Amino acid sequence: MHLSIPTSINYLTGHIDAENVVCKETALGALKGVFADESQRAKGAQDQVVYKVEMLPPQQKEGELNFGVSHIEPGSIGDEFHMTRGHIHQRKEQAEFYFGSQGEGLLLMQTEKGEVSIERVFPGSVHHIPGFVAHRLINTGNTRLSALAVWPAVAGHNYDFLDEVGFKIRIFKSSTTYKVVYMDKFD
Repeated sequence: MHLSIPTSINYLTGHIDAENVVCKETALGALKGVFADESQRAKGAQDQVVYKVEMLPPQQKEGELNFGVSHIEPGSIGDEFHMTRGHIHQRKEQAEFYFGSQGEGLLLMQTEKGEVSIERVFPGSVHHIPGFVAHRLINTGNTRLSALAVWPAVAGHNYDFLDEVGFKIRIFKSSTTYKVVYMDKFD
């Protein structure tokens, strides 16, 4: 018999400890059209990392699951908090789970019909994202926001949702914490 040591995760930071971790960084320059104030985004340092994703090597087969962690850095573009691009799954019926690891923020969810819900993300929070729902993480805090994710390998990611429909609300800084702003039209 052989005793192996499995992959581990630091629940306080969301860091995956494995040799074969896949990392993808998304810099401000790759987020054209994501923030409400495009001129402010264009003025920022285009190589500034807004968020990164660590994940175990992706699985492809039906029935398999993928595991990763999103890390959103604190900051804002104008008064709009840093956030992920957001997506809906290519196979829209596929659900996903997020687990808050560090920091504080919001999970924005929107159905294809435009119904919006927002959940607070914090260390230990658990979030079920149903099928047919677009989702985005927003860092409303002063430290890194990290959330673990588990999703079906066959789900895929459709980022064209932003161009086709878009999120109908935005989260901006306010004098207390944040304010929710409904857009006159979808982005």
